[in-house]
Amino acid sequence: MNATWTWRWIARFSGLLVMIALGAGCQTTPKIDWAARVGAYSYDQAVRDFGPPNRSAKLTDGSTVAEWVTQRGYSRTYMSPGFAGFMYGYPYGGPGPLLLDTYSPEYVLRLTFGPDGQLAAWKKVVK
Repeated sequence: MNATWTWRWIARFSGLLVMIALGAGCQTTPKIDWAARVGAYSYDQAVRDFGPPNRSAKLTDGSTVAEWVTQRGYSRTYMSPGFAGFMYGYPYGGPGPLLLDTYSPEYVLRLTFGPDGQLAAWKKVVK
């Protein structure tokens, strides 16, 4: 087998793999225009599209407020084995282990449906 032929085959095959990976990575879901759906989108359609809401409440005027979590938040604590870091070339933070806290907020879609079951208002909330 010719070495040049082998390298050409590998180059073509790897190029094909790169094109497939880029094509799969570039697909995005279209953003929803909630303002256009006000008055023309029902609670039943929302449940069909997103599943049951994470939280919902029925108000005294007959309207319903429902929330769907679009991105879960998290909170984690890490333990550093020693110094926290270096400043001006010297370690700082003490010789013992340090606890480091990180967190991410929760993103929620809040939809308000009128007494007729149609979308009356929407809001994206960060908790």
